[in-house]
Amino acid sequence: MMNAIDQAELQKIAQQVEISRERLQSMEQQIQRLDEVRLEQIRTINTLKSIPKHGSEGIMIPLGSGVQILANISENAGVVIDIGSRVQAEKTREEAIIILTNRNDELNNILQKLKSEYEVLEQYIVSLAHQFTSGVEQIQENKLETPISNEILAETKQIPTKNKRRKRGRELTLDD
Repeated sequence: MMNAIDQAELQKIAQQVEISRERLQSMEQQIQRLDEVRLEQIRTINTLKSIPKHGSEGIMIPLGSGVQILANISENAGVVIDIGSRVQAEKTREEAIIILTNRNDELNNILQKLKSEYEVLEQYIVSLAHQFTSGVEQIQENKLETPISNEILAETKQIPTKNKRRKRGRELTLDD
C-alpha cells in the first residue's frame, strides 16, 4: 500500500483505469466477433457433413433474407472456399471440412489467448481501482488527522465566513 499518495497520483491511476477499461471493452468486442466467426464455421462444417456422400437432390440452400434455392448435389460436387487473401478455390467437401476445422482450431487458440489477456487486464483494473480507493481513503484520513493548532483556530474565527458554494467536481473519482 502506498504511504504518501497525492492527488496527482490518484489522477494518473484513474486515467489508467479508464484507458484499461476502454481496452477491455475493445477486447470484449473482438472476442464476440471471433466467436461469431467460429460458430459460423462450425455450422458450415456441420452442413457439409450432412450432405450424403452419394449426393442429394432437391437440397435447399439458404441465400439469406429467408430465401433458399433448390439444388441437386452430385456425388463428386465440390465446394468453393476462400483460401486466403480473397482467393477462392474449388475443393472437395472433405478438403473444405479439413480447412474449416484447421481454421477453427487456430481461432480457438486465438480466442483462448484473448480471453486470458482479458482476464489479466480485468484483474489489473480491479487492482488499480482498489489502489485508487485506498488512496482516496488515505487522503481523507490525513485531512482528518492533521492537528489544528489553537492559533489557526483563533485566526479562522476572526475571518468573516461567507456561505461558500462548493464547486462541483472537486473530489476525485474514478472518472477523473
